[in-house]
Amino acid sequence: MTDTPSYGFDTLQVHAGARPDPATGARQTPIYQTTAYVFRDAEHAAALFNLQEVGFIYSRLTNPTVAVLQERMATLEGGAGAVCCSSGHGAQIMALFPLMAPGCNVVVSTRLYGGTVTQFSQTIRRFGWSAKFVDFDDEDAVRAAIDDDTRAIFCESIANPGGYITDLDAIGKIADDAGLPLIVDNTSATPYLCRPIEHGATLVVHSLTKFLTGNGTVTGGVVVDSGKFDWSASGKFPSLSEPEPAYHGLKFHETFGPLAFTFHGIAIGLRDLGMTLNPQAAHYTLMGIETLSLRMRKHCENAERVAGWLEGHEAVKAVTYAGLPSSPWHDRMSRICPKGAGGIFTVALRDGYEACVKFVDSLELFSHVANLGDTRSLVIHSASTTHRQLTPEQQEAAGAAPDVVRISIGIEDADDLIRDLDQALAKSARSAAA
Repeated sequence: MTDTPSYGFDTLQVHAGARPDPATGARQTPIYQTTAYVFRDAEHAAALFNLQEVGFIYSRLTNPTVAVLQERMATLEGGAGAVCCSSGHGAQIMALFPLMAPGCNVVVSTRLYGGTVTQFSQTIRRFGWSAKFVDFDDEDAVRAAIDDDTRAIFCESIANPGGYITDLDAIGKIADDAGLPLIVDNTSATPYLCRPIEHGATLVVHSLTKFLTGNGTVTGGVVVDSGKFDWSASGKFPSLSEPEPAYHGLKFHETFGPLAFTFHGIAIGLRDLGMTLNPQAAHYTLMGIETLSLRMRKHCENAERVAGWLEGHEAVKAVTYAGLPSSPWHDRMSRICPKGAGGIFTVALRDGYEACVKFVDSLELFSHVANLGDTRSLVIHSASTTHRQLTPEQQEAAGAAPDVVRISIGIEDADDLIRDLDQALAKSARSAAA
């Protein structure tokens, strides 16, 4: 089929990027489990390696199964192109890699997944990069954090773990005024609930591991490029605007235009960093995306009901779900995520840390795992696990204080989930009273 804006989301999530296999007529995208591809002749091989022709060379760079997923993700996000890689964390490094250099910094939200906070506050220092953490509700502070060495702004659309919704319109304007790319992690929202490019994002990253695949079988990531940023305007992004020695002086932006970042991500990023997504994982993700809208509607419906019930429970101090009218981010949801606030939120228990531990251990239907976005409902105590490496101040800022539990609501029957939560809260309360 030809992908055009006239097709609805439910159609595109099934068809975008996929065509019957030309060799066999297979309707489902095959798993091309191959390392290399036969060239037509020496001239064809040379053209591929010189980026003069698009095709398949070696599966660290390009693979037909992965290519379908890349096209589907670019279409669903409204981008020009996409590059898949081995994990969501890999996607974040892939997004920053063409933009940064030693001495450069990225301005990031304080409300981020704990692993991302660690990656940005610790690991990227080994590249000579740094991160400035700012409360993105304080727009003046975001502007003040930007300096001559800033190369990007980074946030999550719906932040993990608290379900906080970023005002992407406001942050997008700040990025545009500063001539900087805005990178948005859209993992928790998916393109069904939010399309960050429409709110000013330059790049969108995802962990394919979560809602996109939806069944806990894949580790993968993707970077979607809007194709709208002028990489040559400021001289701050030489990897994209200046001659590339490895390709005989080719200038990516001059040569590939809106696809400059995408081609760089494949020809340089995957070539040299090697964060390759395997074709079987791409196949599983494609099958998951086919039901994305159906699942996300159920995730949101269940989360709203369960969060509302929890908010009224005597053992609960607070619920952070933006879908609740009481949430300070509820009005923002109608602009940024009009179809729903997603399936994750946090619950603060009145009896503190020990009650959280007992609560998690007492749940029967919920799975205690370090993941989210599954069809199954999941739970974790972030302060002792995913956010354990952070300081108490960082935990508090990220919405992962010691008295907080993160919940990822699945697509089960909401009444069953509520019964399980009720019995676990009762046990945690008795434990605290003992």
